[in-house]
Amino acid sequence: MAIQNFPAALQPIIQQGFLEREFQDALQSQIVYRRVADREDFPNKIGESLTKTRAGLKAPVTTPMNPSSNTNLDNGMTPSSWTVEQFTLNVNQYGDTMDLNIVNEGVGIASQFMQNSRVNAVQAAQSVDRIARNTLFNAYLGGNTRVRTTLGAPATTISVDDIRGFLFAPVNGQMVAVSAGNTVQVLVGSNTYTLTGVAADGTNVSTAPLGISGTLTFSGNVTVADGTALNAVVHYNAPTILRPNGRSNTSALTGTDILTMGLLLDAQAQLRNNAPLLADQDMSCYLDNKSMRQLFADPDFKLLYQGQYGSDAYRTGTVFSLLNIDFVPTTEAFLQTLGSVTVRRPILVIPGALVEADFKNTGKTFENETQIVDVHDGIAQVTRPPLDRLGQIIAQSWYYIGGFVCPTDVTANQNIIPTASNAYLKRAVVMETA
Repeated sequence: MAIQNFPAALQPIIQQGFLEREFQDALQSQIVYRRVADREDFPNKIGESLTKTRAGLKAPVTTPMNPSSNTNLDNGMTPSSWTVEQFTLNVNQYGDTMDLNIVNEGVGIASQFMQNSRVNAVQAAQSVDRIARNTLFNAYLGGNTRVRTTLGAPATTISVDDIRGFLFAPVNGQMVAVSAGNTVQVLVGSNTYTLTGVAADGTNVSTAPLGISGTLTFSGNVTVADGTALNAVVHYNAPTILRPNGRSNTSALTGTDILTMGLLLDAQAQLRNNAPLLADQDMSCYLDNKSMRQLFADPDFKLLYQGQYGSDAYRTGTVFSLLNIDFVPTTEAFLQTLGSVTVRRPILVIPGALVEADFKNTGKTFENETQIVDVHDGIAQVTRPPLDRLGQIIAQSWYYIGGFVCPTDVTANQNIIPTASNAYLKRAVVMETA
């Protein structure tokens, strides 16, 4: 019964405003990007980086041997070899800490120790997931940008919104720095030019998430028509980015350019052409919940769900699997406000798009150490006993030693897979939508 119903003489003795003796859970992000990565151990005592090698294949032989050349010890054949491509795993240490006075904890309303542990764990998991996300998008958004400032006259150098993906050129299966000796073709506006140099701006003004503004230098002059602001600039070997209605770059998106089943099927076809999957392998699509809502409203999606899938997706509010695509909503998706448009970036990935290096020494301690160390999924939680004069303040910390990389597939060219594209990264497709 309400306190007002007690006799007036008793109401003052009833405690009001008492603190609840437990903490309520705070809002948390849906962390998903780390699950993209293939996990590999990073051995100790080898430094901070490790170069790994992927073996390529040999092109099929379709020309019959010449019988007249079938002589001598080599039978008229010239030895050939398969190609290799290399990628480097780098590890870094990340962490955070908080202190707890056990005297204060003893008179608090609830266990601050347990709450600190939970908060640290959530922070650690979200931090590692963002590192994975940033690595994935840094790679697969590269090589696709636009002119930032219109040329006043034909010139060899243009300003662009983002130089990521233009810094390297594929040479014999390796990504080497662009220079006058290692050039690459770049589409600027309507024409192709030979890129010879890249430089970052002193002050970064890029509008792309994690982007780096800068200049591109070519072997010849870029015309004013091609070097006009907002024209697309695309590396010849850039990863595929799909946009609705044929939009050439991010700035061209409008509010009606939303995610559709057709765009997803285009992305799926692109991945299948580049990297044929085994029969039991699925693709994964990571997207924010607004993009998921757009998909539910798409006529093609509705048509597919009128049949065998029934209405389960509508009852649960989540698409689990459709056409060998697992849909995974997340609140960690990249969102960007560009003018009046909110740019969304669902990404479709297949195995091998991202590799994580797990440092093998995580959680190791020396003999007689007094810290309590617990390692879960490569993240260590460390509780240090009091070291202060009164023996009251303990430290609760976490750390992660590892890193992520997106290996290239430059050797999987049309000689090996006839349907393959020129992209040096072939295991994910970003869809830029509104």
